[in-house]
Amino acid sequence: MMIVREVEGFLRVLWGVGPLIVHNSNDKLSRIVVEGLRVGTDPDGSHYWGTSKNYDQLIVEMATPSTTLLLNPKLWDRLSSAEQDNVFNWLNTVNSRKTPKNNWLFFRILVNVCFKKLGREFNQEIIEEDFKEIEAFYIGNGWYYDGRSTQMDYYISFAIHYYSLIYCKFMEDSDKARTDSFKKRVKEFAESFQYWFDANGEAIPFGRSLTYRFAQSAFWSALVFADVEALPWGEIKGILERNMTSWCEHDIFLRDGRLTIGYHYENLVMAEGYNGSGSPYWAFKTFLLLAVDETHPFWSSQSIEKQSNKSEYLIPEAQMLVQTSPNQVQSFVAGQFEPNQAHIEAKYSKLVYSTVFGFSVPKSHLFYRQGGFDNCLALSEDDSYYRTKFKSDSFEVTQEYVKSIWKPWSNVEVSTLVVPMNGWHVRVHDIETQRELIVRDGGFATPIEETNVVEEHNKMTCESSIGTSVLVPLEGFEDMEYTTNEPNTSLFFKNSGHPSSRATLSIGKHRLISLVGGIASGDSEWLRQPVVQVENNILIIIQGDSKKAIQLSSFI
Repeated sequence: MMIVREVEGFLRVLWGVGPLIVHNSNDKLSRIVVEGLRVGTDPDGSHYWGTSKNYDQLIVEMATPSTTLLLNPKLWDRLSSAEQDNVFNWLNTVNSRKTPKNNWLFFRILVNVCFKKLGREFNQEIIEEDFKEIEAFYIGNGWYYDGRSTQMDYYISFAIHYYSLIYCKFMEDSDKARTDSFKKRVKEFAESFQYWFDANGEAIPFGRSLTYRFAQSAFWSALVFADVEALPWGEIKGILERNMTSWCEHDIFLRDGRLTIGYHYENLVMAEGYNGSGSPYWAFKTFLLLAVDETHPFWSSQSIEKQSNKSEYLIPEAQMLVQTSPNQVQSFVAGQFEPNQAHIEAKYSKLVYSTVFGFSVPKSHLFYRQGGFDNCLALSEDDSYYRTKFKSDSFEVTQEYVKSIWKPWSNVEVSTLVVPMNGWHVRVHDIETQRELIVRDGGFATPIEETNVVEEHNKMTCESSIGTSVLVPLEGFEDMEYTTNEPNTSLFFKNSGHPSSRATLSIGKHRLISLVGGIASGDSEWLRQPVVQVENNILIIIQGDSKKAIQLSSFI
């Protein structure tokens, strides 16, 4: 029997191979797929994939053979009757297994849809039960949460909506009401999800499973497959082309062409505990597009540049305020939380996420330089062990600001207000502590080898090839420094550093205010530093013709 990571290494590749062989006359790949199904589901063979158990990773991998057979029913006819029974029996175990109440429910749905289309016994009752659970995840405006009401990440796009679009393709005639509802929702989702991608094709790095990389584009590919023009085909084509081109420009392949575990480069530090060598091939979900007939208007459409006339876009369902510039997207998030994955405090709770500057994960929370503490507030009692925001006790996300209240210790409460302004943002941290603390507020990270750091007039400017990271401590801080982080903490740069400001806090109440800039190369018009004032407990930010006035809490 094979171990799951070996099974994953074969089946996840089918996300690309399955669509490819729909219109590919080369029979070699089809023979490989058929042989894999034959030996993998033979319970007496040495290559048997194993029998699934409750909450088993094998259930996840059942989605690819099911989808491959839906796309290519001709493969089914190349199996003998006994081999068909083996495939059926292996997949059918999912109907008697427990699964997490999240996107995994779609795996069982796809298996049963596959059975129905192949003329095998299927369980409609389970399909209805699973759809009832999924329906409970729906928030509105096309957004779901993924089984946990604090989790709205890429799994909404490349899992829940992706599978629903596959369902639409194969079940539209027999389940029109449900597929019409799915199509309406994906159109609504596309309106806001497009803002996760910048004009250069880079998507917001945020949340778990980022090693799946260009699966970020899978949603757009599935729209074409299901023939749902959620945006004009030229706009969808532009998003897909730019994102795929961007990924091909990053160092994501080994010398033999295999995808690595990591993000912009091979990096095991940021990986999830369930990542194996085959895991990154979830990215092949984007190749569903290959199953689309060449006569589809998508193929003849002209790629259109990013369409956006908004510098700030609120996505309340995702608890996210997005700020766009000509060459960057920044997202400000509060209230997201996923307790069961690695580095969740970094992947969900940073103050800002950037398509240009990325974000970092910790190697350790022992000593500041090990923590990858860019764009977060880090607190320590002895300047060694640092804590950052893990989850929000309460939060507020509006068109103008993001606010969260959190407790790094039970007797330390932090209220953090973040107000974006054209590539910059102001942070106000109101801290009430029963402990003496050392506090550091980190700015945007840059690649060390290409960064020139200039400190003057209570301001640190870090100029690099990708853009400029600026930190201006305005109130409550004592000094600044540029921290050289441990290698491989940044998802974007092998060696990174970031500016930070430092304060020593006694027991009591304190207010810390910072102005932080992350200006992409090419966005020079955004380099103008905003003027920040606090008058009568009102935070006032002015940059050119733009002005914001935010009432602060009566804290001190």
